[in-house]
Amino acid sequence: MDSITSLKDIQKLHFIGVAGTGMSAIAQYLSAAGKTITGSDRYFHPSEKNETQEKLVEEGVQCFLQDGSGIDEQTQVIVISTAIEESNVEIQKARSLSIPIIKRAELLSLIIQEKRTVAIGGTSGKSTTTAMLFDILDFAGLEPSIISGAGLVRLQEEGKIGNAQLGKGDLLVIEADESDGSIVNYHPEIGVLLNIDKDHKEISELEELFEIFKSHCQTFIVNASQEVTAAFSQNRNNDFSSTDADAQYKATGFVQTGLNISFFINHIPFTLNAIGKHNMENVLAAVTVANKLGVSLEICSKAIAKYKGIYRRNQVLGKKNNVWVIDDYAHNPAKVAAAIIGVQPLAKKVIAWFQPHGYGPTRFLKNDFIESISKALRPQDEIWMSEIFYAGGTAIKDISANDLIQMIKITHPNAYFLEDRNYLVHTLRPHFTDDCVLLLMGARDPSLDVFAKSVFEVL
Repeated sequence: MDSITSLKDIQKLHFIGVAGTGMSAIAQYLSAAGKTITGSDRYFHPSEKNETQEKLVEEGVQCFLQDGSGIDEQTQVIVISTAIEESNVEIQKARSLSIPIIKRAELLSLIIQEKRTVAIGGTSGKSTTTAMLFDILDFAGLEPSIISGAGLVRLQEEGKIGNAQLGKGDLLVIEADESDGSIVNYHPEIGVLLNIDKDHKEISELEELFEIFKSHCQTFIVNASQEVTAAFSQNRNNDFSSTDADAQYKATGFVQTGLNISFFINHIPFTLNAIGKHNMENVLAAVTVANKLGVSLEICSKAIAKYKGIYRRNQVLGKKNNVWVIDDYAHNPAKVAAAIIGVQPLAKKVIAWFQPHGYGPTRFLKNDFIESISKALRPQDEIWMSEIFYAGGTAIKDISANDLIQMIKITHPNAYFLEDRNYLVHTLRPHFTDDCVLLLMGARDPSLDVFAKSVFEVL
């Protein structure tokens, strides 16, 4: 990769894979900041409607097919994600024109230098906590900016992708990803560590990454409730806890009623239109940071009461024929288990459907998926899986979602494999009851939101 030390003299940037959530966020942010942004994506096709492409164009991002047509002699920097391979035709064109190529994380690290940045890290809950903190700071009148991995519903209601916004204030909230190791690039004013669970890497590898991340932060805030994250504490007066662990900020009195939760943070009452204890912890993390930045707990409570959620995180599509349908981005063992447990208070029976993504990640997490899902399910609950989503590239296809199902079935008989998800509703009809939740889970597959909506429509 090439080295760029400042964006000051850079005007025109081209993003390869611009439709990805992380890439599109930065593209929109820089377009709003006055840069000339072009982008391409393999999901863009001539004469075929693409909603993400249309919304990027509305935000000033010029979109092209991934054939090199968006790159010219005026292009100063090429931005790529870790998913872009060297054989990509646009990489080859950039090389031929001697245009510097940098990764998304390197570009984000340059943006961080220009703002007072809060970087939210951890295995689970990053997007939600980032959105919650942004909403609190915005409600408090601080006019913050955000670069996130998921769209905020309230911004989507304005017709936007919703994962980025350039504010007039000096604060920027970002989601700091550990999956590709890029989190070590960031030097924020405040760093947050929500949790550490096995996902793309082993726990020991994640601890090494987060240790470097901590050393780059002026102030570091951790979840004292989890033993592995508590060890990273910089100062207990910065930390938060939803247990009896020693911390300055504590959440207590959790109650879930239908699709809402309520609790107290340092004796101040909070309500949230979401489900699950994991969302209470996300609120607690966001409130801790906001209060450290001078926002009162009372203002935080008022802001959180208005929080509308983010795209495909416990997204309630509705209730039809006595079945709640909920769409969720859960994709690692901890998130899948939390999603299942979170919806259980809604109904006597949960039917959970999950589409794993990537043969490598599924192979790496196989035993963890089996254990976490088996423990989360009640005797009456069901788990269904369709075949692993293949995103392209080089992969050894030596594992199937059915391998996970067969192992879960040993301890939990209500485990089923349905290779083709298009037959899901038809196959599930005999399994529905008059008090039931259908929970749809998966990530990385850009068609999952359309699939979820189609399930609800034909239910």
